[in-house]
Amino acid sequence: MSLGEHLVELRNRLLISAITVLVLSVVGWFLFPWIFDAVKAPIEAAGEDSDLEALINFQGVGQGLNVKLQMAAYTGLILSSPMIILQIWLFVMPGLHKNERKYAIGFFGSAIPLFFLGCVAGYWAVNQLVPVLMSFTPTEGSTSQIIPYSDYLTLLVKTMLAFGIAFVIPVVMVLLNFMGIVRGRTMLKAWRWIIFISFVFTAIMVPTPEPITLVVMASAIAGLFFGAIVIAMIHDKRKGVTEDDELDDDEASSIDAPSSLDGADEDGR
Repeated sequence: MSLGEHLVELRNRLLISAITVLVLSVVGWFLFPWIFDAVKAPIEAAGEDSDLEALINFQGVGQGLNVKLQMAAYTGLILSSPMIILQIWLFVMPGLHKNERKYAIGFFGSAIPLFFLGCVAGYWAVNQLVPVLMSFTPTEGSTSQIIPYSDYLTLLVKTMLAFGIAFVIPVVMVLLNFMGIVRGRTMLKAWRWIIFISFVFTAIMVPTPEPITLVVMASAIAGLFFGAIVIAMIHDKRKGVTEDDELDDDEASSIDAPSSLDGADEDGR
């Protein structure tokens, strides 16, 4: 294909993706009551568990319309993500080799459900996070917690995206291994950091006072990473990659002895 044909193909793929987002955003508009109830549920639950009156604030006359449009757009974008991924795949597929197509299909096929699973975990994390943050508000007398909806929506979306990306990173690790960029043994050497970062990430995103939730959530994230390492090491074994193919951190590289110079005599002169 010529450059012009590639640009036309790209335009068609972008047009199909945009139409899909637009159509599903209309669906999100009609699903707004159910979505809004799910979004504000953590705040209502936190208010019921304490003596604090928790209220969601819509600042400005047109804020209600703006919120509804935002939620409809977020819903349309999330629901249309499989179609967007499909259009990306159809655009790049003609330029891939047979084995690269196989790797890409496996990547997309596992990354999409893991991303949605991570988003669900992020929503659950917000349900645990909001009561902890609101517990610092004094409850002496008649106190109300008025929460700007835009700030709360930003917190919810960022948390869901953070967990979604965290659940997809192990799939990226496997893809890099299949492409020959990173070996399984190299990943395994960082197992201490994987456990440490998993617990730190969970402690920051889900600051619950009970240790069971922290351990379970961190173990689930770390388990995905170790699962990726196991898959990478099995793949290396099938490809015949041995320890000799990698240089150990404590092993010095060998240096070949210099060859004799042309025209030098036996005394080296």
